[in-house]
Amino acid sequence: MEQATAIHSGDPATTKPILEMRGIKKHFGNVIALAGVSFDIRPGECHCLLGDNGAGKSTFIKTMSGVHKPTEGEILFEDRPMNFASPRDAMEAGIATVFQDLAMIPLMSVTRNFFMGREPTKGAGPFKRFDVKHANEVCIEEMRKMGINLRGPDQAVGTLSGGERQTVAIARAVYFGAKVLILDEPTSALGVRQTSNVLATIDKVRRQGIGVVFISHNVRHALAVGDRFTVLNRGKTLGTAGKGEITPNALQDLMAGGQEMAQLEGSLGGTV
Repeated sequence: MEQATAIHSGDPATTKPILEMRGIKKHFGNVIALAGVSFDIRPGECHCLLGDNGAGKSTFIKTMSGVHKPTEGEILFEDRPMNFASPRDAMEAGIATVFQDLAMIPLMSVTRNFFMGREPTKGAGPFKRFDVKHANEVCIEEMRKMGINLRGPDQAVGTLSGGERQTVAIARAVYFGAKVLILDEPTSALGVRQTSNVLATIDKVRRQGIGVVFISHNVRHALAVGDRFTVLNRGKTLGTAGKGEITPNALQDLMAGGQEMAQLEGSLGGTV
């Protein structure tokens, strides 16, 4: 993968955050899903949110993207306090989320999936109709920018590989004005080559000055593109480190529970 250009700073202190989550708590009845999590993302940065299953990653990104309202805490976007009533509110502000299911219809064309719900039209009144020619041209060009050459505008999205479908979803979010792009485990079900393509796409997006929140439980994938790394465990932040400030093994230990895993390894004679 090519090295990212210097559109983003390697020093987190030199660039102002575009999105800040301050002291976020989320309760579901008596269950505390998030216990005061703080997190921020800067333009042109890939900030990786890491944690094992049950760490609170899904709840946190749903709070970030307007699916859940925080029980306590503050969300600031471009220095303004925000109270998102829905994911649409977050999208209109410039926060786009690509969830694992990708929200695509396999038998529909790539173009139709790309513009689903936001179809360009031509004509007026009762003569208004979907501008297929313009939509095809845009889709093909935007996919080309991301390194995907479609066979044709009518190619069904279901014929694409998993990595290519992820790229469609990312390209769609970027085209419609995302300033912050949240990616929920985008490489979790992909092979090595498809994963490489998705990581390259993330790098392209970051170069455009978009803040990327990369949610993952895979340390190697995160280290390939991440600028900063925040680890969640049981709804709490275990810490944030910049690239080069923490070793892969230390990051993996934090995700695995750190001291708890070391104790388990000792009790099992070093077999963990």
